[in-house]
This record gives sequence, C-alpha cells and structure tokens, in this order.
Amino acid sequence: MKKFIIEFLKRGALFAGLGPVILAVIYIFLSANGVVETIAVSKLITEILTSTLMAFIAAGISAVYKVEKLQIGIASLIQGSVLFLDYIIVYLLNGWIPFKWNVILVFTVIFVAGFLLIWAIIYLSIRHRIKKMNEKLG
Repeated sequence: MKKFIIEFLKRGALFAGLGPVILAVIYIFLSANGVVETIAVSKLITEILTSTLMAFIAAGISAVYKVEKLQIGIASLIQGSVLFLDYIIVYLLNGWIPFKWNVILVFTVIFVAGFLLIWAIIYLSIRHRIKKMNEKLG
C-alpha cells in the first residue's frame, strides 16, 4: 500500500500542472469563438484549483497498475471508477455540465465508451507487440 501511495503522489504531482494548462487552452478557444468574453476571478480560481486536483487524481490513479496483487481487470475497474467520479464531481462543481440526470447519463455513456475504446486500443497494441515478439523468438 505504501508503494501505491508513493507512486500515486509522484504521478499526480508530475501531471497536476496539465489541468490548468488544458483549462487555459479551452478558454482560449471559447474566447476566440465568442462563447466566453469574461470570467469572474472567483470562478477562475475555483476552476484552476479543481482542474489541478482533477489532473492530480487522474494521473495518480494510474499507479493502481503497480499493485502487483490486482488483476488487470480489477485495476481497470478501479481506475475507471475513480476517473469517472473525479471528472463528474469536478464538472458538476464547476458548472461545466448541468446537474440534470439526462446530461449525467449522456456524460456517463460517453465516458464509458471512451474508456473502453482507449483500453481496446491499448489491449490490441500490446497483443500485436507480443505476437511479433513471439514470432521473432519462434
């Protein structure tokens, strides 16, 4: 458990700064398209802090794969659950999506589809590399 916590903190600290950078890029595009002209300082501070925390948790939870006793399916389920809760809480808190059940359902479907797609790509990529390695050995 200590190894997981240390790895979580290292990964989180390493990538936490990406949250505010992504937030800034999003506001650049929103501003360029006339969607957002001004933003209250208190709202901006909240969004910077929550996006930093969101990025910290999102990066840190990948340390779950370092826990040797967990099967990859369980580790993926833990990662997906933590990411979903991380994102949905921050999105709702910041008002990036409204607290309406139909919107949350759409968000959930998109999140699950995206998560599964990313894992399918990773799985197929690893499987392909293993097949090539086995062909070279055999």
